[in-house]
Amino acid sequence: MRPSGSGRAFEVRGLCLLVTVALLAGCAGSLNQAPVEERKPPPRSTTMRPAGGEAADPVAQPADAEKTLPGAENAGKPGYYTVKPGDTLIRIALDNGQNWRDLQRWNRLENPHVIEVGQVLRVAPPGAEPALVTAAATESGSAVVKPVPAPGRMESRPLDAPREPVAAPASAPPAAAQGAAAASASPAAANKPPAREGDEAVSWMWPAAGPVVAPFEEGRNKGLAIGGKAGDAVLAAADGRVVYAGSGLRGYGNLVIVKHNATYLSAYAHNQVLLVKDEQVVRRGQKIAEMGSSDAERVQLHFEIRRLGVPVDPLRLLPAR
Repeated sequence: MRPSGSGRAFEVRGLCLLVTVALLAGCAGSLNQAPVEERKPPPRSTTMRPAGGEAADPVAQPADAEKTLPGAENAGKPGYYTVKPGDTLIRIALDNGQNWRDLQRWNRLENPHVIEVGQVLRVAPPGAEPALVTAAATESGSAVVKPVPAPGRMESRPLDAPREPVAAPASAPPAAAQGAAAASASPAAANKPPAREGDEAVSWMWPAAGPVVAPFEEGRNKGLAIGGKAGDAVLAAADGRVVYAGSGLRGYGNLVIVKHNATYLSAYAHNQVLLVKDEQVVRRGQKIAEMGSSDAERVQLHFEIRRLGVPVDPLRLLPAR
């Protein structure tokens, strides 16, 4: 027996109702069982931000940031020097009146061409008198090392410190005594530092025959520029030993450095030919090079005299022409 039309309609409505109830139950179940996402805090950024708020590149720390450089325990002590950018062992030796080979030996450097910024080097002989590091800076910003004077010994002063003439000690050789007398008589020589017994008695002579084309100027020109022509003789200005002969010091070209005693050394720059070698003993007036223009704009001899590494005016020591 077939259901009537009203019965069919009732069945359809019933089925729709069941479907609706099922759908609602499914939706409710899905809402109650929604997956939960575990949110972790974002990782901390290593990017540094300046005050303005813009992101800056991360700053990488060098792997050897904690590295202890040789001699660090001596930093700031008398008789020691902290290496600065651009330094070479030859320049440090020249600025401290020493032989670079001695610096290599005192500091046990396997390779004299390898030194590190911040490394602390001994620049005074082991067992020598203690030194004081003054606050006076040189052109490069480094300090001037000055030994503590002992009786009858020479005292080094900063470049800008006033100097007063000091009488020569009674035991000074005749030449030193005469030089001290001349200093007290001449206003130009009144700035000459106190004499050191023995070391002041250096017999100087002119290293070349040409005219002076540029004078010594404190803080600007560390020596005399002597004119001439290529090949002119360059002579040792006093007896001594060659502590450097080469072209490794920028700005000096082919260079010879002669150490005369514990106080004085002299330098001869811009040569075209060097005729001596390291550790060679030379005599006053000996030809040690030929004048040239290496690392210079014209042919000239750049001549320096240094007292304890500090440049002094050669005209105060050379004989009058």
